[in-house]
This record gives sequence, C-alpha cells and structure tokens, in this order.
Amino acid sequence: MTRPWRLLGRTVAAVTAALLLAPGAQAQLGALRLLGSIGRPSPASVQPTGTASGGDLLQLLSQSLDQIDEPKEIEIGRQLAAVLLGSKPLHGDMVLQAYVNQLGRWISLHSTRPNLPWSFVVIDDSGYNAFAAPGGYVFVTKGLIDRVRDEAELAAILAHEITHVTSRHHLVALRAKAQVGVLTQLVGSQLRNNLGGWVSAQMLSLGRNLYSSGLDQQDEFDADRNGVELATRAGFDPYGLAAALQQLRMATPDDPLFTLSLSTHPPAQQRLDRIEVAMGDRLDGFAGKPPVPLALRLAR
Repeated sequence: MTRPWRLLGRTVAAVTAALLLAPGAQAQLGALRLLGSIGRPSPASVQPTGTASGGDLLQLLSQSLDQIDEPKEIEIGRQLAAVLLGSKPLHGDMVLQAYVNQLGRWISLHSTRPNLPWSFVVIDDSGYNAFAAPGGYVFVTKGLIDRVRDEAELAAILAHEITHVTSRHHLVALRAKAQVGVLTQLVGSQLRNNLGGWVSAQMLSLGRNLYSSGLDQQDEFDADRNGVELATRAGFDPYGLAAALQQLRMATPDDPLFTLSLSTHPPAQQRLDRIEVAMGDRLDGFAGKPPVPLALRLAR
C-alpha cells in the first residue's frame, strides 16, 4: 500500500463537525477579543494587579520555566501576540475570522490544555504561514487560508500550532534566546505598538528574533506528530498535514510567499518522512472522509 503521506494531489477529507456549524456568539466574538486584550494600554506606571511588566517577564525567561505559571505564560503570549499584530493587521473579513476561531477552539478542546483562553485569528498577509504564542494565541495568514485545499488541511495546521502552545515550545525558545543575550539588541523600557498597547522594547526584540528564526527543529517534528494525532481526535482526516506539507515541498526558496515558512521549518520532505515513520498505518482507519471545502463553511 502506498502511504498517503507521499501522494501528491491527494484530496484530503474532513469530518463534518456539527459544533463547527453552530452559530455560538461567544465563539464568533473570540477573534475580536484580541483587539481589546492585546491593544489595551498598560503603562508601567499603571500595571494591573497580577500583570507582570515587560522587565518582570524577561527576568522570568532568564530563569527556570518552572517559575512561569499559567497566568505569566498568558501574559508573555499577550505581549508576543502584540508583536505579531504590530507588524501585520488582522484581516477584515469577520465571517472568516469567526470560522477560523471556531474551528481552532473545537480542536483545542481535544488538546491537553483545553482551558487556556484560546484565540485564533487571521492576519492580513499574503504569505503562507502560521504562528503561535504562549497562552493560546494562534495566527494564520490570509495567504495560507487561500492555499489550503480543504478543512482537513487547515485543521491540521491549527493542531500543529496548538501543540506548540501546549508543549510550551515558545517559552523554551524564548528562554534560550534570553540567556544568549538577544535582549541586548534594544535598550529601553516601553514601546507603543500600533494597536495602542504597550510592549517592552526587549520583548519586541525577542519576539521578532523568535519569529524570524523559528523554533528548534525537533520541536517542529514533535508538533507535526502530536498535531496529526490531535487533529484526528478532533474528527479530521489524519492526512491533512501531509497534504499541506506537499505545498511546502514543491515551493521554491525564492518564492516570497513561502520564504519565511521554509526558512523557519525543517525541509518538508523530512517532515513527511518523520510523520510516516511515527504514524505508520495506525491512523488509516480514520482516513477517506469526504472533503469539506472552506468555501462551503464560509457560505453558511
């Protein structure tokens, strides 16, 4: 049997999840919550009770990860999310935002940390990429949305990013960068981002460095493997990630739409090979469901 990991042009199926079709107002407003929570001014002189300043967070990052509890993790993620939104705005299609947020939240319910304040949003960028920040912030680009072929591919990508968050991969990477002196690139206490919030200059430097260099390759392989299992538990075709990776495998490094994604991740063929070894044929019984085009979801 030829494994679907290697089949170019395979149509990847996804389960019709009834909860994704429910109109739940809270889920639809979840994407918009970022505008308020990230953009809320929080000057150092008026720090909310229980909220760490940029300097406090950076001091934590230079110490043991055991000292970063969940509230502090969420605050670090909030600042890093502000870095991302400071460079690229949210996409203006609120129907699309509601759908992606609802889909991501459904998948997160099947993760090891379902109670994080998960938010999933689309940023207005033509490149093919996805990002996450500690505490449950997940971003996908409009360029990625335009290029995934069905819901199973998008679900697999979201599951990959969710796994980065649940495994605290970004915190590990941030701690390593803090310890090697990335923070000396900028000196100052606060910078104002274009959403009206406050992000420490050091955190701004650290976040930009992290998202331009990427995570450890082993973390990417782990997020692939565990993301496939998470997407499958949530009811989606297990070969969605393999289909999405085929696009990266065929992309050229000089294609500006794929440059950042290719430079911050292991080669796509290596990722496909690792998934094949890890998964074997044990998820084949969950494959072969009818594909669900994103246009079908967005038309409802």
